[in-house]
Amino acid sequence: MSTNNIAGKVVVITGASSGLGEATARRLAAEGATVVVGARRADRIAALVAEIETGGGKALAVVTDVTRQVDVQALVDAAVKGFGRIDVMINNAGLMPHSPLERCKVEDWERMVDVNIKGVLYGIAAALPYMKEQKSGHFINVSSVAGHKISKGGAVYSATKHAVRALSEGLRQEVKAYSIRTTIISPGAVATELPNSATEVDVAQSMSAFYEEYAISADSFARVAAFAISQPDDMDVNEILFRPTRQEY
Repeated sequence: MSTNNIAGKVVVITGASSGLGEATARRLAAEGATVVVGARRADRIAALVAEIETGGGKALAVVTDVTRQVDVQALVDAAVKGFGRIDVMINNAGLMPHSPLERCKVEDWERMVDVNIKGVLYGIAAALPYMKEQKSGHFINVSSVAGHKISKGGAVYSATKHAVRALSEGLRQEVKAYSIRTTIISPGAVATELPNSATEVDVAQSMSAFYEEYAISADSFARVAAFAISQPDDMDVNEILFRPTRQEY
């Protein structure tokens, strides 16, 4: 078990029922962290907790819909009530239903704003008061390559992921007095259920083909998150952008 500034930390992860969140929970638990996992799919996070505990790790599952502020607050409160503190908040939950703007998929746009932006804000609102009181903590907010670049059909998703970077940089500047660290992680094509959120058939087929050709494992993200957390407390890794080696976009 590693004691590389991960062991013993209480880590809250949203969107933990699959993909990046699930892989990160597994890796951090294996490194000795206590993980508190939130997602809508109760069966998936319960199975993840059982797997971690069977392997000797510590974990707790809390059913969470990040579009509901009360749910995100309850997730963080459960971590503090159960384990006494919150050391890392990983705002990971996200949706990517791409479509050209001219198709006016307003419901998809609203879902992306609610999950990708407001979900992150709710995570900040829930965890920041605890971290401020502790005078320590670490926010990891998940952006995307699309938070750096824009492509046709991905305008709204890119807008939400640019917003995550803007919010994270503002947060970074504001929390210096409390010794809180902030990290933006922007993945490229990583094998997750994210492409499945597309509601337009042609877009879904195109995204699926792209991910099938280029995507790397979700553990790539977990390794990046572990790297950022494991640094000494006086080192703040503010932003990491990574892609599959073969990915051009």
